[in-house]
Amino acid sequence: MCSVPADTTVDLRDRAVPAAVLPVGSLEQHGPHLPLTTDTLVATSLAARIADAYPVRLLPPVTISCSHEHAAWAGTVSISATTLAAVVTDIAASLHASGVPALVLVNGHGGNHVLRNVVQQASVGPMPMALFPGGDDWGAARAEAGLVTSSAADMHAGELETSILLHTHPEQVRPDFATADHDADERPYLLSRGLQWYSTSGVVGRPSLATADKGRDVLAALVARFAGHLHALGTG
Repeated sequence: MCSVPADTTVDLRDRAVPAAVLPVGSLEQHGPHLPLTTDTLVATSLAARIADAYPVRLLPPVTISCSHEHAAWAGTVSISATTLAAVVTDIAASLHASGVPALVLVNGHGGNHVLRNVVQQASVGPMPMALFPGGDDWGAARAEAGLVTSSAADMHAGELETSILLHTHPEQVRPDFATADHDADERPYLLSRGLQWYSTSGVVGRPSLATADKGRDVLAALVARFAGHLHALGTG
């Protein structure tokens, strides 16, 4: 289901890399048409394509993260922001000790706000990090792929995520995505009250607009933009 590197210790022993890439997903509801593992599938699909295009070390994904705003729906599982920060920090320390110069977090879940602070703190050393994709990366990729909805309107299980899974894991997308649209552009109390205040289905966006071609083009655009993040780390 999720891409896992098949390297042995011999494969990695003498392979110098500019950075390791850690996909971070989640286990949370994605409406009636997408699986609980959607964010992990998105993160691992993007990270695998990055590893094909750049000489980075691909790590297995973190599959459970901070999904508390989705707790009202069956199947959602979360860890605390403190735990997620500690896991990522420990992974970075282990990589640093083994000689890997930098770590990129390929984040598939927008609710992992703590990762921004982890990366911000890492900027003062000893292990520099990047958080990818950022808002600008997603915005540019959406435009290049011709997505109709905005990032704000397309918050969850909408045009973007459904398109990516139609391209990468079409067997995981249920056909009722065509009738699952739900608009809730204004969500002022999301962090306090959870997504259930704004959507009974768990969808915010327009999955009916999704196509596999859009998903392909989004991923291609993101892979191209990854080069800038390696350059910013001073490692590529």
